[in-house]
Amino acid sequence: MPDGKVPKTAKTAKQAAKINPDKPVLLSGGNPQIAKGYGDAPVQAYITAAPGWKSDVTRRLDTIIENTVPGVRKAVKWNSPLYGVADEGMGWFLGIHLFAKYVKVSFFRGVSLHPVPPGASKHKEVRYYDVYEDKLDEAKFADWVRQASQLPGEKM
Repeated sequence: MPDGKVPKTAKTAKQAAKINPDKPVLLSGGNPQIAKGYGDAPVQAYITAAPGWKSDVTRRLDTIIENTVPGVRKAVKWNSPLYGVADEGMGWFLGIHLFAKYVKVSFFRGVSLHPVPPGASKHKEVRYYDVYEDKLDEAKFADWVRQASQLPGEKM
């Protein structure tokens, strides 16, 4: 399982984890299967397990979030890093998920950001920012993170 994909001898991600328990399995689109957990450690495990350029982009996103929101709260749920403000009552303001060709950033109150992130959602308030290889606008992303961290977050 050098690339983290499910080996041919395994029919499911669960079976693949038993074959090589030290290496996270990559799910659809290369999204790492990381156990639910709170704090920086599971988020760093997710970033480390992300394939190729997505690991670099996800690491950069994480750094920008940490620099923009001191004391940011982190977790991995549903195989996706989530970020919230230090006050747990505020909820989560942002999530990250990997797809085959891009990294999707979900702003849970994205319609309240200025300018509104370009990716529409079937959820009324959610907006997406899709990051492709070498296409991260760090200044715009940091501004959205700053704004999002000041809004009521999503309870999950």
